[in-house]
Amino acid sequence: QVQLVESGGGLVQAGDSLRLHCAASGRTFTGFHIGWFRQAPGKEREFVAAISWAGDRLFYADSVQGRFTISRDNVKNTVYLQMNSLKPEDTAVYYCAGDPYSKYGSSWYDGNEYENWGQGTQVTVSS
Repeated sequence: QVQLVESGGGLVQAGDSLRLHCAASGRTFTGFHIGWFRQAPGKEREFVAAISWAGDRLFYADSVQGRFTISRDNVKNTVYLQMNSLKPEDTAVYYCAGDPYSKYGSSWYDGNEYENWGQGTQVTVSS
């Protein structure tokens, strides 16, 4: 089992940037694919981005493509989500999730396919 802890959220203005961190502990981080998801008040959880354990496969939601960048440092057991040009509609609680099993097709985008979740970090973007 791996424990995931998110950090880096906060209150920013539209157009600003934030960098979220997802730190892992409890067992080796290597081999875990990591996804970022978010949930806004009154809305369903949605996929944001994902990265394979080797960092060679990246996936983004259309709504963040070109603005957000996911990356990882397996030595530091950390995955990052660089968020630029933030918009008010990016306001949500952001969660990172990890899974060691092979993923294909839509499983990268499906939160039900990730078995380990962090507690979340709040991102609020004011207009």
